[in-house]
Amino acid sequence: MMSALQLLPELWLQVFSFLSWRDKLSVRCTCTHFRHLLDKTRPLWRGFSVVLQNFPRYNRSFWRSLAQRHVGRVSLRSGKRKHLKQLSTWLPAIDTLRLDDWREESVDELKLFLQLKRLSVTSCSIQLKRMDFLFSLSHQLTQLSLCNVQLTCSAPHLLAAISKLTRLTSLRLHHDGSLRIPTLSGVLTHLPELTHLSCTMITYKTLPHDYFSPAHLTAGGADLKLSNLQLLNYDAIVTQEVLQPLSNLSNLSVFHLYSVPGPTCHLQTWLTSLQQLRSLSVHGGHPLGVYADCLPSSLVSLTLCLDLQPEDLHVVSLRAPHLEHLHLEPWSSSSNLVRLLPQMFPHLRTLRIRHHHVSDADFLSLQQLRRLDTLEVLDSFHRPDPQDPSWVVYGPSPRLLKLTSDLQERTNHRVRVITSSHRDPLTCDCV
Repeated sequence: MMSALQLLPELWLQVFSFLSWRDKLSVRCTCTHFRHLLDKTRPLWRGFSVVLQNFPRYNRSFWRSLAQRHVGRVSLRSGKRKHLKQLSTWLPAIDTLRLDDWREESVDELKLFLQLKRLSVTSCSIQLKRMDFLFSLSHQLTQLSLCNVQLTCSAPHLLAAISKLTRLTSLRLHHDGSLRIPTLSGVLTHLPELTHLSCTMITYKTLPHDYFSPAHLTAGGADLKLSNLQLLNYDAIVTQEVLQPLSNLSNLSVFHLYSVPGPTCHLQTWLTSLQQLRSLSVHGGHPLGVYADCLPSSLVSLTLCLDLQPEDLHVVSLRAPHLEHLHLEPWSSSSNLVRLLPQMFPHLRTLRIRHHHVSDADFLSLQQLRRLDTLEVLDSFHRPDPQDPSWVVYGPSPRLLKLTSDLQERTNHRVRVITSSHRDPLTCDCV
């Protein structure tokens, strides 16, 4: 039998390139030869992220292995300032860092990471006394995420600190409603490169006419580069004048504050004002039928997690005939909706659905979507014992595995079926 050592390293590296992160880590533990090959080959670990917690258990060999792989994406849980110092010693080239449940009042040690470009601070258990730590990062940060961070400073002080980050292209500002932000005009004025904005919108009021207007904005909104807007806990009232600066917006996501909506559907104003939208995601709020007639014909991607009926989808198919990506999670059973998709949306390339209440025949009818290449099943868990509903297995059931196999066989394996998705540990948990 041929030994692993007899194969050229290039051949093994080609094999390793097809493995998932988890499989690479498993192979790395099998022998010294494989560990050396994997650790010394930086391209194999491009995009790899590591979650660190309880620092005393990490020895020099552990840190050395991370350094050899040039790990640049780290999530630090329940950390302190001394942990940042240790981290900067072993991994000075970190470009992406998440601080989850930070345990001290300041994070001044971030200045030690000279290549840091993406920073996320989430769910701090101790209030941050000031935001001055952002000043040392003003010329390097391109992405900033502040999610459920307790602050002692005022909203104006926070926005002033964020406004110093002139290279930002992405900003996430999520909170419990305690931050009163009267307008984003100042931030947008000082962040000319900003293209992605995600913020909590608990205001209970009508937004002022200059809410999205930078001070330097010219007529027609050509100077505002914002193309992706995400609104959390949305309840604000808007006018078409407020939305005029968003003429370049192509992606809109709205997460409504209330599952039982008020008498007025403000989403209608958004949709009629933003007829250039290519992607729309709506979670909660009014039933789809209230605003389906307002959907832009330019839509190619749509996410619907709300109350809807088959006739509503029919309206959507007429309003957005070129839809290519659909994520469908109706609040009621979707058993009578899946069967309609091939006729209503023949151009679909990706589809995300739940399957528990979908019949085998309706599931397999998706083979009629001739352009479909990716199907993601969002509820790939099952209860093996009907007598014990508390026993839940988080993985595809035998039925789902059989349906997946049959669908792939009928489409000549054109359709890739995803039954388990792994969330990036560095992304925000608010959404």
